Amino acid sequence: MQKERGNCLQSASHSLRLMGASITLMIFHEDAQNLLLQSEQLLHLYKNRFSANDVDSELMEINLQAGKKAVQVHPELFELIELGKKHSIAANSHLNIAIGPLVQTWRIGFSDAKLPSEEEIQRLLKITNPEEIVLNDLNREVYLSKEGMRIDLGALAKGYIADKLKEFLVEQGVQSGIIDLGGNILTIGENPTFHRPWRIGIQNPALDRGEHVAVIEVSDASVVTSGIYERQLVVDGKTYHHIFDRTTGYPTETELASITIVAKKSVDCEIWTTRLFGQNPYDIIEEIEQQPGLEAFVITKNQKMMYTSGIHFV
Repeated sequence: MQKERGNCLQSASHSLRLMGASITLMIFHEDAQNLLLQSEQLLHLYKNRFSANDVDSELMEINLQAGKKAVQVHPELFELIELGKKHSIAANSHLNIAIGPLVQTWRIGFSDAKLPSEEEIQRLLKITNPEEIVLNDLNREVYLSKEGMRIDLGALAKGYIADKLKEFLVEQGVQSGIIDLGGNILTIGENPTFHRPWRIGIQNPALDRGEHVAVIEVSDASVVTSGIYERQLVVDGKTYHHIFDRTTGYPTETELASITIVAKKSVDCEIWTTRLFGQNPYDIIEEIEQQPGLEAFVITKNQKMMYTSGIHFV
């Protein structure tokens, strides 16, 4: 944990590895170090609530009871599943929180990743219908109607957690800071050192991490990028990325190398990067231009860049 003292505010940063991501928190506050310790405790709490890989997580309990019984869950977990289902069943959405059986079988990004057989993929596709996630608002119960179903909130949990973390910090009086959950960026206020918006780099998908194609300015907003370069599996010379086509069970065939969404809430960024991944780049820009409060920056495999009218470049 690092700290610096300015004129009246203390700047402190804290880094850790959790949820398979490198996390960095930086805030400006007179009690910054204590708030960062509390933030880390919250991160562990949310990991235990939303993880699809931890056997003792609250989400895993739902998955273990698939086809057997409904499970009553914490209000936040219910809220996130409800939000995820809503966007999973939306027309033309590429998001599917019921994709868990495929994710856990391919295991792309893990040391035991493998290429499943065609028969296995076809069998798993039958238990990935988000319509079969049954929600009871009254009791906050979640029921997966077929045995073997698994909810995977990986496409939106980090954004939701970042928003909750920001909510906590703002309630404690933090007016400036950055929450970085493995490249999912959420800013609080502006950069107090330079008295200007925060400057966030857009990763060049063809180069190493940290190499940017552009730098944009944001205040009190989130920037989330999803790309085929992030996690990959190579089998017999063919490369498979980690973003799946809900209709085929294989990684999405796409012109895109990456899509970046800018919005006030990080969970909205996460939802829309996945909802749109796989669509034609021009259609993505047109769609986002019609969505209030959202901006997009798209990079194709041949390095063509497109972006919406509200993106502010440095």
